[in-house]
Amino acid sequence: MTLDPSTAALVEQMAAAGVPPLWELEPEQARGGGVLLAQMYGAGPEMHAVHAHSLSAYDRGEFEIRVLVPRPDPAAVIVYYHAGGWVLGNIDEYDTLGRTLAAASECAVVLVDYRKAPEHRYPAAVEDAWTALHWTVENIETIAGATVPVIVAGDSAGGNLAAVMALRARERGGPRIALQVLTCPVTDSDLENDSYTDPATQVVLRKEAMEWFWNHYQPDSARRVEPDASPLRSESLTGLPPAVVFTAEFDPLRDEGAAYARRLAESGVSVQHKRFDGLAHSFFSFVNVLPASKEAIGLVADAIARTLTTGADR
Repeated sequence: MTLDPSTAALVEQMAAAGVPPLWELEPEQARGGGVLLAQMYGAGPEMHAVHAHSLSAYDRGEFEIRVLVPRPDPAAVIVYYHAGGWVLGNIDEYDTLGRTLAAASECAVVLVDYRKAPEHRYPAAVEDAWTALHWTVENIETIAGATVPVIVAGDSAGGNLAAVMALRARERGGPRIALQVLTCPVTDSDLENDSYTDPATQVVLRKEAMEWFWNHYQPDSARRVEPDASPLRSESLTGLPPAVVFTAEFDPLRDEGAAYARRLAESGVSVQHKRFDGLAHSFFSFVNVLPASKEAIGLVADAIARTLTTGADR
């Protein structure tokens, strides 16, 4: 297929801005671009309650989370890990997405401002994600007024963290996760597969950008294959929670996301995998900009409703 018109217009708009390629910038320079993107998203829906918390990290550092509660009795709590290659992004930039997802799903959303590389390299983001998940479980009744299911979700590098959380929870005997939602996830450190080397996928995210992200996140290639960095390399995916996996046709991460969905299914895990044809990487995050973002968020809300109705987490 060809690139969908909304995405093509967005790509043209970004190119016209004249910003140098990501891989030619220092991380601090690159982080300024997220502010401009956030302005495009506009404001999200009003919430019943919003709470901010500072959490103590495993290495005595600190990071922030933001709890978005759309109604007094949310059906579940979604721990959401944002995109940005483990280097870019923050919860202010993803507040609109978090609010939109909370309103659509009628679930509380915990946005996690995990610490970024290269200042905090792997496994800092993983450990912060784990700390935030445990904090959510320990405070579930305060957030939701009852012991409701917990869901992990994320986009791109955040999808990587969500997948790793599901694996780690299985390995460590909890906490119980009802559903994992992985949109355009990073599941492997192999940058030479077909979707990485296909010129057609080099639209919003390029191979050079992923090399830049990985080099900042984990320069040691030997450690990149650890399951906490590349969940596709895990020996077994059996016993994991049900999954929603979204991939995009014009995305270097397309094949590794599809491979993860396939391995989950082969391991007996219930999987809903949808490839969005005509779309590029991170379409999910472009809330109020790309129509496909609204469609995907609706599909996530539907999947959550089915999970809660059927008790698939039990």
